[in-house]
Amino acid sequence: MSLRRSGSQSLVSLLGHWQESPSRTPLWRQLAEALRLLILDGRLALDSRLPGERELATALNISRTTVASALAQLRDEGYVQSRHGSGSWVILPAQHQQVPTRMTAGQSLDLSTAALNAGPEIHQAYSHALAAMPQHFSSSGYDQQGLPVLREAIAQRYCARGLPTRADEIMVVNGAVSGLALILRLLAGPGDRVVVESPTYPLAIAAIQGASCRPVGVTLPAEGWDVAGLAATFAQTAPRLAYLMPDFHNPTGRCMDAATRQQIADLSARTRTTLVIDETMVDLWYNAPPPPPLAAFNADAPVITLGSTGKSFWGGLRLGWIRASSRTLASLVQARDTLDLGSPWLEQLATVWLLENGDSFLPQRRQMLAARRDMCSALMHEYFPQWRYAQPEGGLSFWVELPGMLATLFAARAESVGIHLGTGTRFGLAGAFDRWMRLPFTLEDEALRIAFKNLQPIWNSLNGQQNNLRTRKII
Repeated sequence: MSLRRSGSQSLVSLLGHWQESPSRTPLWRQLAEALRLLILDGRLALDSRLPGERELATALNISRTTVASALAQLRDEGYVQSRHGSGSWVILPAQHQQVPTRMTAGQSLDLSTAALNAGPEIHQAYSHALAAMPQHFSSSGYDQQGLPVLREAIAQRYCARGLPTRADEIMVVNGAVSGLALILRLLAGPGDRVVVESPTYPLAIAAIQGASCRPVGVTLPAEGWDVAGLAATFAQTAPRLAYLMPDFHNPTGRCMDAATRQQIADLSARTRTTLVIDETMVDLWYNAPPPPPLAAFNADAPVITLGSTGKSFWGGLRLGWIRASSRTLASLVQARDTLDLGSPWLEQLATVWLLENGDSFLPQRRQMLAARRDMCSALMHEYFPQWRYAQPEGGLSFWVELPGMLATLFAARAESVGIHLGTGTRFGLAGAFDRWMRLPFTLEDEALRIAFKNLQPIWNSLNGQQNNLRTRKII
């Protein structure tokens, strides 16, 4: 069993605004629902040990009896196991055949994952890849930098976008998160600071923390990026690197303009701070393609760029790449020795076909997503008129502002009707963004309407209780 222990203050931050007051729901049940949500989200790791009842009661300022009742409920449901003298730890019910994490939600209708199903082009790509495989059977199959034909196709893609690139400046990896973990392994160590946007992609936070580094957030303003805040953070914290998503940022969907890219590239060159630029959403634009890659704006800036097939083509392809100097890639190849021996060749050959033929199906994919975005916006206006959001310029989701600290409560209640929501706290540090929610528009219109119809009474109940509470305070 894992010896990992969840500290009481860390757990309080993760719980966010879990307590609904006033409410007909007993407090112990509210706590049980909030803890269950953390387990289903993967924010409470399996086998992690929970704080003791007395410690947690003190941290939450509630009675020990309330904590004991909540844990008893979770034990009955199969989410917690306890042993006298050893405390309680997180498990999953026996009927769960897979671990619900940030990327899976068991049997629930998933409104937390921003991803699309595979289109017919994926079958075509694998068919061509299978036909091309025999010519490679005479080799060992081990290649830690990637097939030359794929690296050349990726390099040409960067050249077409305004960033001259050679094949020896490309390394194929098993997805963008895998690439980030490898970069952290090479460039950072325990305790090093890594600057991130706030909010940001939750698996990037997990990768940074998994490398025993300390994420440092720079808050995104209402529009654009806070370049002055980024510069100040670089000066004050001397980070090892900064992880940024300029192309249809996840979760906000905004796109960094060329002037801001120039400023940040110049800042990187001036401070010698390595930028890790995540371009996984770069193909999913609606009105206009994004500016050239950030690395194109200053040749002296130490920029490492991540790409991926997951959002552009299909999440099941599990292939990505790193663009960096040939010297940096040589070091990354050496660092990879203890992790894996390369990426599967079938997926690499399929990706070659997808990159070469993307212009024949990506426009239709963008049109479909734009239509779903517009439908999702119309449905939110119909069912949840109190919600506020900006129309995303690209990507797969809305970043929705709720009228109060209701995201955790709403998501916990939504589980009761079999719908899994992505609370804003997943995208922030130390429990931030509990008044925000990421809402993907990847479901078909009718499925989304049914989900909203089921969620509406839950939302109206929560929002009405909060309005009543505000009225009492004013009186």
